[in-house]
Amino acid sequence: MIDADYGYAFGGFMGQLTPTDSLDAKYFYYLLISESYKKFIGKLADGANINNLKFSQLESFQIPLPPLPEQKRIVAILDEAFAGIDTVVANTEKNLANARELFEASVVHRIFGDPDAKGWGRSTVEGLALQKRGAIRTGPFGSQLLHSEFVDEGIAVLGIDNAVNNEFSWGKSRFITEEKYEALKRYTVKPGDVVITIMGTCGRCAIVPNDIPTAINTKHLCCITLDQDRCLPEFLHGYFLYHPVAREYLEKHAKGSIMAGLNMGIIKSLPVRLPDLSEQSRIAEEIDNLRNEALRLEAIYQQKLTALAELKQSLLQKAFSGELMASKAEAAVEEATA
Repeated sequence: MIDADYGYAFGGFMGQLTPTDSLDAKYFYYLLISESYKKFIGKLADGANINNLKFSQLESFQIPLPPLPEQKRIVAILDEAFAGIDTVVANTEKNLANARELFEASVVHRIFGDPDAKGWGRSTVEGLALQKRGAIRTGPFGSQLLHSEFVDEGIAVLGIDNAVNNEFSWGKSRFITEEKYEALKRYTVKPGDVVITIMGTCGRCAIVPNDIPTAINTKHLCCITLDQDRCLPEFLHGYFLYHPVAREYLEKHAKGSIMAGLNMGIIKSLPVRLPDLSEQSRIAEEIDNLRNEALRLEAIYQQKLTALAELKQSLLQKAFSGELMASKAEAAVEEATA
């Protein structure tokens, strides 16, 4: 809703709806953010590439129109209820951000601490890889693998989406034939490999699971097969994500004229502060425990945010069906925000 006291202009993909004297502007605004209006619009908007909506299509939308004093009563109730909900939403979002920051700080300071004081060694990612050709590799480039060569089933092809959440997950289905795989098998990923995104959303990483079927990685991932007598995949995964040395290095080098990008040389040269294997295992376990606790708190906060959004829609539904009472709205808000 735009303040009528200020001049404004808008572009070609926007339109203006001006309520009549019999329609309170704030009442109309609340109607337009209700679920019933969203569903109405969802059925009308269509387009080959971008959804389009003709103003003439809006004429069929039924507006519940009580007398103006009743509209203003409804607006007053919603204003008060939404103000209370928005305050709790803001506090919940702040708590969510604080939980994430506390997790990051705990990993950085409590778990990693001062490597020099702990006597940790120094290496690079290249120095930790298995000493064999292709232990650090990106996927096939250019004409080696075309989109037209993907098929509905066969050998899996891993991309950014499989690591973007910093843990391995199956994303978009991409496959190549057995015959194509024979030409690209040097790009095969192995259980325990660490993959890191090097294009677009750079620096996200995941550990390839033990039950991975035969698969290769695309050029958007750098795949690292570690010498696990020197470095555990779980430790390097946590190191990439949380250690200040790794984060600063990746942020500094992930630059491109069009989009952020890394390359295999940059990954190979990334400096690693390395404790012994027993300490690596302990660190990986502690990071995992902290992450699980952070995820538990995040789930609680997200559930609360979802419930508050649903409460808003419930109040709007009652408002436009003639069921909104101030006392019941106040009670509902108090219960949800307690």
